[in-house]
Amino acid sequence: MIDALRASRAWGRPHSLRGQLLWWLLTLHLIAAGLTAWSAYVVYGRLVHNFMDDQMRLVAESYTAHHRPPALLPLPEAADLGRGAFVLQLWSADGTTLLASSWPALTVPLQTQTGFGDVHTGTGTGTDWRVYTAPGVRKDQLRVQVVQSDDFRRHRVIRRALFEGLPIALLLPLAMLILWIIVTAASRSLRAVARDVVAQDERSLSELSVARVPEEIMPLVDAFNGLLARLRAAFATQRRFVQDAAHELRSPIAAITLQIEALRPHVASDGDAAQRFAQLEAGVTRARRLVDQLLSLSRQEAPPSTSAAAPVDLAALLRDSIGSLMVLADQRGVDVGFEGQLYQLVDAPASELRCVFDNLIDNALRYTKQGTAVDVRLHAVEGRPVVDVIDHGPGIPSDLMGRVFDRFFRAPGAAAGGSGLGLSIAQAAAARHGMRIALRNRSVDEGGPGVVARVYLPVQLSVTAN
Repeated sequence: MIDALRASRAWGRPHSLRGQLLWWLLTLHLIAAGLTAWSAYVVYGRLVHNFMDDQMRLVAESYTAHHRPPALLPLPEAADLGRGAFVLQLWSADGTTLLASSWPALTVPLQTQTGFGDVHTGTGTGTDWRVYTAPGVRKDQLRVQVVQSDDFRRHRVIRRALFEGLPIALLLPLAMLILWIIVTAASRSLRAVARDVVAQDERSLSELSVARVPEEIMPLVDAFNGLLARLRAAFATQRRFVQDAAHELRSPIAAITLQIEALRPHVASDGDAAQRFAQLEAGVTRARRLVDQLLSLSRQEAPPSTSAAAPVDLAALLRDSIGSLMVLADQRGVDVGFEGQLYQLVDAPASELRCVFDNLIDNALRYTKQGTAVDVRLHAVEGRPVVDVIDHGPGIPSDLMGRVFDRFFRAPGAAAGGSGLGLSIAQAAAARHGMRIALRNRSVDEGGPGVVARVYLPVQLSVTAN
């Protein structure tokens, strides 16, 4: 069913511009060749018939003055009839007796009507004849009839018509080649526009260049540039709204945090009030973290900076990231280890690299079991530098693996305090600089359960072993 639907769509699609031009050019040349051959057949056929008829009449008139049949030289071969030779027949004055013939085997009787006529002596090739019967002047005068093969005339006209249409047919491949070259050269600008469109994403909606676009395609490119401008404005409005909302929320959340700190000494260390106070404090902490992550996400969705970034020592950056999260690791009783097998420089802003690895390590610390470890490894896989963040958590259900990068998505049974934005922010920051994040569950042989978050660094960066 699906294959049939695809086939119907394929048949329903319009042909390519190049294919349509080549098809119409081929059709035009074939029509031109056919019209040329037909016009040549008509014009040259009339010319040949008129010329041959005049010759037949002159030959017949040259013999009508004879009272006795002269000696006629017979045609040497029957093939001469196919080459247009005239057959001369001399009949008695009453038309009943054939007195002489240049080809006696010819079975064309004397025609009752004088002048030109067409005679059929049978079916097949060589049975159609053009006949001229000279009118008798006196009763005792010989009757003269000249016969010529009509197939010869027809074949001669057809050959001439084909010869007239041959130059157009011979020029057809050359014309097709020239058109192919012209269309290919003209379509380069379209392919360049297509490459520019493919390079666009939600963070870099730059206008398409119209410097080398054909005039016929200019309205389409201008309309597309207008659409990109509206998209840029919509994305910018969305980012400004998120940033403004997050900034506006920071102040009241900071004020609430200060009020909680001021209230802390007045709350008993146990009992229902202490429990409610702890829940309030956790909610405010989660709200503050959510606001910070919204700001971070909006920054990652902004167009990338065009300024060149200084190379960053990735091993040193990973150590700093682990150090900044040691408070959370200590709270959960998790040991964080780092293994750097490479000295790797990355051409990206350090703040955005920290955004990638801070969120991955923070996510691992929140999901790993208490009393276990989170391992961070900088090494090479098949000659490509990667960073692995390995936890000892419950893993990710296989049916939810494709949704973990969705915003605000949290797997069932997730640890409290999360917002579902960490992996989305890490993925956006990684994509800005040619990196890719892949998640997989650890197998039992690897010491699972748990999750391995692997960051593939740009392949063009050099790898130097320690």
